[in-house]
Amino acid sequence: MSSTVTCPSCGHQFSPDDLLTHEIEVELRAKLEKELAAKAKEAASKEILDKEAEIKELKEKAKESAEFELKLRKEKREIEEAREKFELEKTRQLDLERTKIREEAEKSILEKEKYKIIEYEKKLADMQKSLEDAQRKGSQASQQLQGEVQELDLERTLRELYPFDEIGEVKKGENGADIRQIVRTEKGTVCGKILWESKRTKAWSDGWVSKLKEDMRRDAASLAAIVTQSMPSHINQNIGSINGVWVLTPDAIAPLSMLLRKNLIDVAREKVVAVHKQTTAESLYDYVTSSTFNQNIERIVGVYLDMKAQIAKEETNALRGYKQRNMQVDMLLSGMTGIYGEMQGIAGTSLPPIALLEQGA
Repeated sequence: MSSTVTCPSCGHQFSPDDLLTHEIEVELRAKLEKELAAKAKEAASKEILDKEAEIKELKEKAKESAEFELKLRKEKREIEEAREKFELEKTRQLDLERTKIREEAEKSILEKEKYKIIEYEKKLADMQKSLEDAQRKGSQASQQLQGEVQELDLERTLRELYPFDEIGEVKKGENGADIRQIVRTEKGTVCGKILWESKRTKAWSDGWVSKLKEDMRRDAASLAAIVTQSMPSHINQNIGSINGVWVLTPDAIAPLSMLLRKNLIDVAREKVVAVHKQTTAESLYDYVTSSTFNQNIERIVGVYLDMKAQIAKEETNALRGYKQRNMQVDMLLSGMTGIYGEMQGIAGTSLPPIALLEQGA
């Protein structure tokens, strides 16, 4: 039986055998832990070496794989270049063969079919001549049709502008102008007659004026006008007058017809209001048919056409268009005021004042 020992410090009792066993146990445990740590370190070092070797091996394989891929790509590129070169050479050879075969075939055909080719060429020349004849006839018919279209458009425009007037086309075969306009007031009073001639040709003819003057005498017309696409060389604007006959382009129909019609109505009104003043009416009529009146009308219509063209460009040049249009409107008002002033100078107080003109002045 083992004896116990009491600790003088704490009074704890323990067996000397237990103390010896504990020391041995501590020594063995430290030794075991040391051995285990050494084995773990050795195992870890071995594992690290194995991983490094594996990584090195993978790097070498990756390098070999990249080099192999580069080699494959290079071989593929060389094969494609060789194929393209082969196809190019083959295409060139085929083109040469085709050209050679074509030339030989053409030569053979020309030798064998020479007379047939001459015959075909003659037929082709005959067909070309027939085609040119047909085109010439078609062009003549087209020009006639274009002239009729312009005449119909002129008649339609006059009808739309002046529903109270009697506007009619002169029948084919009947001597006279193309269109006859009998000017009437809203009450139906006849104020005069205007003859209109429509021309749509490439060149102007002075004979049109003398012919229309004869039509005026025959039809007892007061005024006459020629609407033409080709103006005389000495008239460099859209409207002019030759021997008392107005000449204008289609875009000047509306302003000129309005002015001519207004003055016929004014003359007729003056004759009705002042029957006893025959001299005044004749003077006023002389003024309406004078060169001064023609010049004023030309200026007014010219300004009107300029204004119309300028307004069309208003979106792209608003400020400059506004200033220029103001000047043109002032010129238009000035022209109308001048005409009316000259008419008042002739007609005297019998011509009623126009409030709007006085306000504008």
